[in-house]
Amino acid sequence: MRLNMYDAQQALSFLTQQASIIEPQVYEIKYPTIQYPTLIPVDSTGNEWAKSVTFFSMDKVGQAEWFSHLATSMPLADINRTKFEVGLEMAAIGYRYTLEEIGFAQMVPGTNLTNERAAAARFAYETFVDQRAFLGDTGKGWYGLLNNPDVTRVDAAATGTGSSKLWSTKTADQIITDVNDALTGIYTGTATVEMADTLLLPPAALVTLSTSRLSNTSENALSYLMKFNIYTLQTGQQLTIRGVLGLETAGTGGVGRMVAYRRDPDVLKLHIPMVHKFLEIWRTGPMVFDIPGIFRLGPVEIRRPGGVRYVDGIV
Repeated sequence: MRLNMYDAQQALSFLTQQASIIEPQVYEIKYPTIQYPTLIPVDSTGNEWAKSVTFFSMDKVGQAEWFSHLATSMPLADINRTKFEVGLEMAAIGYRYTLEEIGFAQMVPGTNLTNERAAAARFAYETFVDQRAFLGDTGKGWYGLLNNPDVTRVDAAATGTGSSKLWSTKTADQIITDVNDALTGIYTGTATVEMADTLLLPPAALVTLSTSRLSNTSENALSYLMKFNIYTLQTGQQLTIRGVLGLETAGTGGVGRMVAYRRDPDVLKLHIPMVHKFLEIWRTGPMVFDIPGIFRLGPVEIRRPGGVRYVDGIV
């Protein structure tokens, strides 16, 4: 088949038509290994070309006291407010076709280009965001949900065999106590303002939780904990427990870390003002057509650090 300028124009027209079919299909795909959309509130409402996002971290202070009608000093409530500004950055991932590939696809009537390359670009975007949402980006000076230095960090109780913190050395009752201590620590540490509804664990710790049998019962630690934890007992709602890669070494000194937090945009938020999108097809060479894809995001903002707690040493 002879390829000339006319063929190139025909190829571009064909590719444009195919892209309009491929892109909606790709955006509908859900990737089960990507966890940030279900575990971190995402805000995509801002201007997609904004350079930064400004937010305030606030803590309430003050408490009521007994008061006399003759007193001249009134107990006052206030808030401690700290201003933060985080930059938003752009990243890119696209895909490519050559004139030869498009020409072969046009040879057979009714033949369409497949969506595998566009899907691969979309998955690369989701993976990029997922990693930075949980672990941050050292090159950008970003922290993620799993390693923010503003969050209160405590060690797991040394109640295992030989005063070990490791869950592999603890009974089911001791493991359940570690979890409830983390949930209670947030609740009491914020004067009952915050209550954690989500628990993230290293995958190995989640396995231990699900296989540790409670004495004289048919239940394991996980099934018991889902019914008897401070969040469920207080609200009647189910506690979310997930295993997340990266937690096995996220703790101080490279140990395993448990993260308890309230999954609410008032507590934490991930800004993605520009969700991944494909741009117009760009001819980058005599026989090469690129479909660029760009997106913009910032780091995870922990707006109320009291609503999050780290417990180190469980694995």
